[in-house]
Amino acid sequence: MASSLVCLASLSLVFIFISIPLPYSTAISSCNGACKTLNDCAGQLICINQKCNDDPDVGTHICGRGGGGGSSPSPSPNNCRPFGTLVCKGKSYPKYSCSPPVTSSTKALLTLNDFSEGGDGGGPSECDEQYHPNSERVVALSTGWFDNKSRCGKLIRIQASNGKTTTARVVDECDSRNGCDKEHAGQPTCENNIVDGSASVWNALGLDQDVGKVSVTWSMA
Repeated sequence: MASSLVCLASLSLVFIFISIPLPYSTAISSCNGACKTLNDCAGQLICINQKCNDDPDVGTHICGRGGGGGSSPSPSPNNCRPFGTLVCKGKSYPKYSCSPPVTSSTKALLTLNDFSEGGDGGGPSECDEQYHPNSERVVALSTGWFDNKSRCGKLIRIQASNGKTTTARVVDECDSRNGCDKEHAGQPTCENNIVDGSASVWNALGLDQDVGKVSVTWSMA
């Protein structure tokens, strides 16, 4: 009889222990970890569909395309994903807050822009609120590379596939989040890997401006 009571008491304790819910908020989840509130996710991760993931508004790319643990994956353009779309003139364009990692030879698309007053760039350059003549070697960088004006006034080195190189000064942002309005001269969002160069940049690289978009590499000068 005594042994039966001991067994029943032990089972009751086990049942009580299992039935007590563990405090959810004490666990800080990493990539793809379970979450209910923003405070449940580590670092700059955000709770999306009850799983911790990169925050598209901040532009973090900690989890990468396939998720994973809490550590950062090797830099890859695939880590930068769109966070929505912008409909402009009946077409949908992805919106980005990030760009591929900057390296000693960053792959990009060089586009042509007129930074002068009345040109296709819209308003004055964001860095200095000035217009720039086509004879000046200046560029605008995609939002992620522009990095909240941190590269304003700095020189970058651009290399074309023909082997020619030139330097250009960063004066503006090629907006990857907004567009199709007066401020952006009615143009849609930029892709997240754009170096938007003046005519002088194209001339220095010996490129045909009629092409409009070519593959290049760039780095900080």
